[in-house]
Amino acid sequence: MGSWISSIVRPEEEAGGLGDLPENCVAEVLLYLDPLEICRAARLSRAFRGAASADFVWEKKLPKNYEYLMGLASGERRPEKETSLCKKEIYARLCRPNPFDGGTKEFWLEKSSGGLCLSISSKALLITGIDDRRYWKYLPTDESRFGTVAYLQQVWWFEVNGGIDFCFPAGTYSLFVRLHLGRASKRFGRRICSSEHVHGWDRKPVQFQLSTSNGHRILSQCYLSKPGSWILYHAGDFVVDNCNSPTTLRFSMTQIDCTHTKGGLCVDSVLIYPKGFRQRKVSSTSI
Repeated sequence: MGSWISSIVRPEEEAGGLGDLPENCVAEVLLYLDPLEICRAARLSRAFRGAASADFVWEKKLPKNYEYLMGLASGERRPEKETSLCKKEIYARLCRPNPFDGGTKEFWLEKSSGGLCLSISSKALLITGIDDRRYWKYLPTDESRFGTVAYLQQVWWFEVNGGIDFCFPAGTYSLFVRLHLGRASKRFGRRICSSEHVHGWDRKPVQFQLSTSNGHRILSQCYLSKPGSWILYHAGDFVVDNCNSPTTLRFSMTQIDCTHTKGGLCVDSVLIYPKGFRQRKVSSTSI
């Protein structure tokens, strides 16, 4: 479908009568394209441009519970303004990062597919010992979408828990934890990484656990590796059948073997993507 659009996107005078097609016919064709292809097709002619703004075209690309998502994105502060938007504007609005829960969580739609993505800040997680600066502290950084990460200096008992209740659109999702071994900083404009506190992660694997309100539960484990790089560790997948009912997720990450200490770890966030959404530097876990 993408190659078809590429082949016909050309100036209107060379389009061979595309401008004479009725808008309703063009709109029926656009229903079969993804959002980015619809935007490219809008350059073909006036008819394509009009059809590419039709509400019924973009409503098919929106999640079925887009009204819930819009309410969350607007914080219910000015719902009358949001309802005046056309469906194309709503799609564009939801594709932007939409913070909620005091800015500790964000969701957005992936532009090319309309799939929902969600991120949970380290400040929204329950981290054992986070209030004791001998073990943990928050570091400001431009390498996190939330502007801060939790940094572990040294601890015997490593445990991070979290959860969320959210009306996900129906589909299958993957949950990841974004971690970094070592402390990154900048010197003379160049990124450097200190591995001073990195130790203990090669002794035992980190245990990941994911459970959902429909009874689904996954246990997995993985050794943390590759100091100096942000890695997405895959904790598991879950399925959502009903977009109008909140799905409750509970997840944890532990390494509680107290025979040795561990440290030098940055905890950035928990990320939820539609299954199959490709990301760089993803590390799989074993069950």
